[in-house]
Amino acid sequence: MSEASDPRRLLPYRSVWPLAGGVLLGLLLRLAFNGSPDKIWGHRLEALYAMTGSFIYLAPFAVGALTAWLAERRQRQGLGRHFVAGMAANALLVLVTLLVELEGLICAILVLPLFAVLGGLGAVSMALVCRVLRRSSAPMAALAVLPLLTAGLEEPLELPDRFGVVEHETLIDASPAEVWAQLLDTPAIRPEEMADGWIYRIGVPLPYFGRTERLGARLVRHVEMGKGIRFDQVSTEWAEPRTVRWTYRFGPDAFPPGALDDHVRIGGRHFDLMDTLYTLEPLGGQTRLRVAMHYRVSTRFNWYAEPLARALMGNFETVALRLYAARAEAGASATRPVAPPRSPSQEAS
Repeated sequence: MSEASDPRRLLPYRSVWPLAGGVLLGLLLRLAFNGSPDKIWGHRLEALYAMTGSFIYLAPFAVGALTAWLAERRQRQGLGRHFVAGMAANALLVLVTLLVELEGLICAILVLPLFAVLGGLGAVSMALVCRVLRRSSAPMAALAVLPLLTAGLEEPLELPDRFGVVEHETLIDASPAEVWAQLLDTPAIRPEEMADGWIYRIGVPLPYFGRTERLGARLVRHVEMGKGIRFDQVSTEWAEPRTVRWTYRFGPDAFPPGALDDHVRIGGRHFDLMDTLYTLEPLGGQTRLRVAMHYRVSTRFNWYAEPLARALMGNFETVALRLYAARAEAGASATRPVAPPRSPSQEAS
């Protein structure tokens, strides 16, 4: 095999073992943090689940650190090479957890950039420590167990909440009544109508339909999505055809196992939709449709999670508004009277 075709040239180090060691440590930590806050494990072990700050911050850092430590024991490497190796080890770790179904596609995609950067920083930090302490194993041993030690300290602390709102609007060539009808009843949604939704391409199931019924003074909209997801939107205020505010009602069977990653499940400990307000404003023969979606994010890393939630909700809103607009405009075109052809005498005049 020629040097140019040697696959090892694509690796940050000449050997694969530092990367393999880093991935193995990360996998062991992920298995240790495989609990759920919804399960009764006992006081201490409740803290060992993957959405803790101890795991999110320290595990990828330790993976990068071990990768660099193993490489430095063989031969000193440049800091840039260590940073790339720490990123690569964490990217491989995320891929492995996805393949063995420890992680879902949505979480894997969203967490990868953060893990990669923290892994690079961990690798560079450990390389510098090795050069000062002459490759001592004590710092690496301490760092490998640090996520487990800090998880117990983190458990009694309340999760910080961050509330946000995403707002969009569009101008629709249809009357408010025609747009209102689409907001309440959206049958047989086709996949091509959701083609612009990258939120669905990363694993969120496609919506199938929305159907509204009036129960007393309230409107209740029944929504069904792929993978058996079912929930209701309940109106807290509405005035036909001008405005409606939906809150969300999730029953115990709203999200079947595996339908959504538990870490991003709507109505769960870390993410929730508070309400969605639609406002319709008539403008001549058109309608300005505005939507404001309020949400909550509760993590130890809200600075990272909240912008992701905003991007996800923003993409969802954009695609939904396009769907309502396209269907309302198609319905309006079908019901508009067709003008009779003009006679030659009328054209001459």
